[in-house]
Amino acid sequence: MPTERELAISPIVQESVQHNTRVISNIRSLTASLFGIASGILGLESYAGFAFYLLGTFFVSVLIWAFLAKGKQGEYFQGPLSELWAGDVLGGGMSFVLTWTLFYGLVRA
Repeated sequence: MPTERELAISPIVQESVQHNTRVISNIRSLTASLFGIASGILGLESYAGFAFYLLGTFFVSVLIWAFLAKGKQGEYFQGPLSELWAGDVLGGGMSFVLTWTLFYGLVRA
């Protein structure tokens, strides 16, 4: 546990930042799978499916910024642009493609 002096020198608590990053990662993984399910059921193909994922991810980032970070992402993340807006987009993309192709095959086959 950091002392009061350490917190005065470096006000960012690493445990809290790591927790916030884990929460964002969990939200992104879950929503990527949900967007993949929706894309597969809707029958989206090619660029339309990826555009759906990117728009959905941006919408989720806005919700996180508005409700979880309360518009002050600098207080909750060290690199707010990389962690809040663009973090785990590629990692979530793998989950998205997996569930997208699964549900597309289930619905269209």
